[in-house]
Amino acid sequence: MAMPDPRAARFGEVLAVGEFRSLFAAQLVTVMGDQLARVALSILVFDRTGSPGWAAAVYAATFLPDLLGGPLLSGLADRYPRRTVMVSADLARVVLVGLMALPGMPLPVVGGLLVVVQVLNPPWNAARAALLTHVVSDRQFVSAMGLLSMVVQSGQVVGFAGGGLLVAWLGPHGALATDAGTFGVSALVLLAGVRQRPAAAAPDVASSAGAGSSRGRAWWSLVRGGMLLVWSDRRLRSLVALGCVSGFYIAGEALAAPYAAELGGGSVTVGLLLGAFAAGSVAGMALLARVPEVYRRRLLVPLPVLACAVLLGCAADPGLVVTLLLFTISGCASAYNLVASTVFVQLTPDSQRAQAFGLAITALRVSQGVGVVVAGLAAERLGPHLVVAFAGALGTVAALAACDSWRRASARAPGPDAASGPGTGGARLS
Repeated sequence: MAMPDPRAARFGEVLAVGEFRSLFAAQLVTVMGDQLARVALSILVFDRTGSPGWAAAVYAATFLPDLLGGPLLSGLADRYPRRTVMVSADLARVVLVGLMALPGMPLPVVGGLLVVVQVLNPPWNAARAALLTHVVSDRQFVSAMGLLSMVVQSGQVVGFAGGGLLVAWLGPHGALATDAGTFGVSALVLLAGVRQRPAAAAPDVASSAGAGSSRGRAWWSLVRGGMLLVWSDRRLRSLVALGCVSGFYIAGEALAAPYAAELGGGSVTVGLLLGAFAAGSVAGMALLARVPEVYRRRLLVPLPVLACAVLLGCAADPGLVVTLLLFTISGCASAYNLVASTVFVQLTPDSQRAQAFGLAITALRVSQGVGVVVAGLAAERLGPHLVVAFAGALGTVAALAACDSWRRASARAPGPDAASGPGTGGARLS
């Protein structure tokens, strides 16, 4: 089947699609709220414990639950109407984050609630990614992917940079209450602006999900099918490996609070450090979305290496301005994920779209969570700037290996026509 038209539609054309605007708005408000909550939790835990390790562990808790939710729950977006899955997850998170916002809530309870909240992220994200190809045309698809990727990073810029100010004004508990409100807004936007569609799973699979063991067998069949799909295609495996490189360059975000303290700053500096990476990523995605397909594919190799290698500059312990510049460049190079996710979409069939997406996100988030924890533990003994630089060095080696795997897999592929168009495939890596 032919690849989509390499001449991507203009952003204005994509935004003219009403349902896409609703998906765009729902993504924006939830991402902004999530980043605000990350700032609040990072500051709350660091203030209470004074430990970089504990602060990083709580930050990691926002990634690790994907190990469970990714493979086991993402398939819900194939078996049930995707809008229903998104709205249900939003309403559940309103309640859970609202409980986290209650003053005096013990940290272990906050951590437990956080894990449950994050377990609900994979089915929401999988449903959103799977729904996208039914909302926009093939020609609009690349620009739509770019816009949604950019809105994630833009929301991080606003949520991180503004998060420090809001936490200073509202306090961590007020910031968490604001996050709960964003999920309510997202549910309303989806109900008002996105058309309900039937489930995508084949009727025979869906109907076999009866009571008891039949339901369990049907569920496992979907999970197993997604695993086999991703594992059997070397191109898909290589794309997931490229996404997992983020587990190295995320070290700067993981250590934002102790890094800011090392630089002599407070909550505003934490927000600036977190926002610098996201700002660079937005700029990189805006550029890549307008680059012709053939050149985007070529950039898939050098950019993951640059995203990690630039962090070696942190070894010199530069001041805040230079550190922000390094983080911004790393973020800009990390925009390669837009290319990886678009190709992943073109290689994944619609009936397994959400499940494959969940598995890819599982690998991505677990690598990030492990990277966050390791960075936090290392920062107990080394300065944050040294840990970030060392993570950059290890990431450069890993990126080179992943890029080589992608080159080999692409060379063995039968050609671009082997990939299905977005109308029959789909999942995002980020």
